[in-house]
Amino acid sequence: MNVYDFTVKAQDGSEVPLSDYRGKVLLIVNTATGCGFTPQYDELQDLYELHQKDGLEILDFPCNQFAEQAPGSDEEIHSFCTGRYGITFPQFSKIDVLGEKSDPLYRYLSENTSFGGFGKSPMALVVGLAAKKVDKDYKNNGNVKWNFTKFLIDREGNIAARFEPTESLRNVKEKVEELL
Repeated sequence: MNVYDFTVKAQDGSEVPLSDYRGKVLLIVNTATGCGFTPQYDELQDLYELHQKDGLEILDFPCNQFAEQAPGSDEEIHSFCTGRYGITFPQFSKIDVLGEKSDPLYRYLSENTSFGGFGKSPMALVVGLAAKKVDKDYKNNGNVKWNFTKFLIDREGNIAARFEPTESLRNVKEKVEELL
């Protein structure tokens, strides 16, 4: 099993098989429009513009489960992201990444990766406290902890890396470039 076995919902409600992205390097990200990490959209867009021609696709899945930081409809979220950050990578319908109603793709990603820690920066300490409120055992499971968790998928559809939201986008870029 790999990510090509999953189908996700586009903003218009249509089903998109991830096998449509076969042979691409994928960066799958759960996002939010009102989060301290939302400015990462700028760096993600820069990465996309730099490497889309090389086979990179960034797949954006808005999620409102962390402090309700992605309110609004799919259309409102998309309008905000394209207007404020100029994103051009695919943005899908809002999903849950935790709990009983979590999207099957995210269940797979969470069950097949480990939490790597938030680091020691001031932002990492804040996110760690917030994550603990959501999941007291957060350090010991693969559940997504916060907005802007990134999963890197190789050209064969296998999970190559997981990056917590506090991870430097420079490190993400380096790993993406290794796979490209």
